[in-house]
Amino acid sequence: MGCAVDVKLGSVLYPTADLKAAVAFYHDGLGLPMKFVDGDRYAALDGGGATFALAAEAERVCEHPVASFKVSSVEDALARVRAAGGTIVAKPSEGPHEVRAVVADPDGNEFILYAPR
Repeated sequence: MGCAVDVKLGSVLYPTADLKAAVAFYHDGLGLPMKFVDGDRYAALDGGGATFALAAEAERVCEHPVASFKVSSVEDALARVRAAGGTIVAKPSEGPHEVRAVVADPDGNEFILYAPR
């Protein structure tokens, strides 16, 4: 089972109770450039090589910060994760911009796999 060359760190996702305040902190305070905002659900900021994402309750998939890996096929990536000893925490679901699933490595560390629609 070789390296999956179609996998890359896409984002680090932080949950937030107040998207507007979080955007103000990370954009205005810390200085991260804005990529886009999806209403009061989600904001993407430029993290310098990967997206720093903020997710309000409507878009939240985890209750703690997680890495998100962009893959060409979520189903294929899930098969690889299972074969390597990982577990599926949340089955694939369609968000407004992508298909995503929450998985955990053998130590229980959660992360997201996603593929653009």
